[in-house]
Amino acid sequence: MVTDLAPATLAFSVEILAGQLAPSSLVGYQRDIAAYLRFATTSPAALDPATLARWRAHLANSTTLSPRTINRRLAAVKRLMREAANQGYTSSENAAAFAQVAGVRPKALKDRMKPSARMRISPADMRRLCEQPDRTTLMGLRDAALLTTLASSGLRVAEAASLTLAQIVAKGGSYVVLIQGKNDEHMREAPLSREAYARITAWIERRGTQASAIFTSFGGRGQRLTSRTMSSPTVWRIVQRHAHASGLPQIKPHDFRRFVGTQLAARNIRQAQKALGHKRLDTTANHYVLDDLEPGLTEGLF
Repeated sequence: MVTDLAPATLAFSVEILAGQLAPSSLVGYQRDIAAYLRFATTSPAALDPATLARWRAHLANSTTLSPRTINRRLAAVKRLMREAANQGYTSSENAAAFAQVAGVRPKALKDRMKPSARMRISPADMRRLCEQPDRTTLMGLRDAALLTTLASSGLRVAEAASLTLAQIVAKGGSYVVLIQGKNDEHMREAPLSREAYARITAWIERRGTQASAIFTSFGGRGQRLTSRTMSSPTVWRIVQRHAHASGLPQIKPHDFRRFVGTQLAARNIRQAQKALGHKRLDTTANHYVLDDLEPGLTEGLF
């Protein structure tokens, strides 16, 4: 199928999922559905389950996307079609046919599994990265506060970007952040180190502007301070800039969350689960426990 034509248009959009997904999740759905509609090119094709199956083959054969990314994209389309059926935009039978389209098997595309996906970041590397920003400058103060917050809280990018002072609460000689994440029905507590809080305070005091968000953006090519809340892409750029400067170009924003999870899981997996806001303990165990095999385990067995 030709993929450089105008994308298909439908009588419904991702907005029909409003109220069921967090705003950050809706953004991801919009991106995935837009990619599907570009492949479909016509509305009838977009509503045909066979098109989803062909898209799966296209993603597997003609892209370098990981199996997890491919299956996430397929799941987004199936979820949208299920809700479209609930609201009368398509039939229940059609939505069920979409649901029957299988995903790709990770083993079949194991060569695309990212080698750094479960990369262990050492505390020394994280310390070097958090010390990279020049704290004699206003932007450096902000960046240092942001990096240290990510490294001590395990917050997702969107959660950190929209963080406010009202969300930070003193507790037990340290601090916690009150967060309602993408999978949370109620507020949860995430840890925040005293060092991160001190850097946030230093940034806020130097910034001087009145803004509800802690991490605000600079305009005019970084020369003009604004009260505009930082966006998730801006967080990405800040992390990438300082990671490259620290000699750690492979580090991405989510690796900060992984760092917190792996460090806490090594001590107490239940505390790691609570800090990251996972509903299931096996999510923490499967993705954040990176125990290495200890040498000499079989010494003295016989």
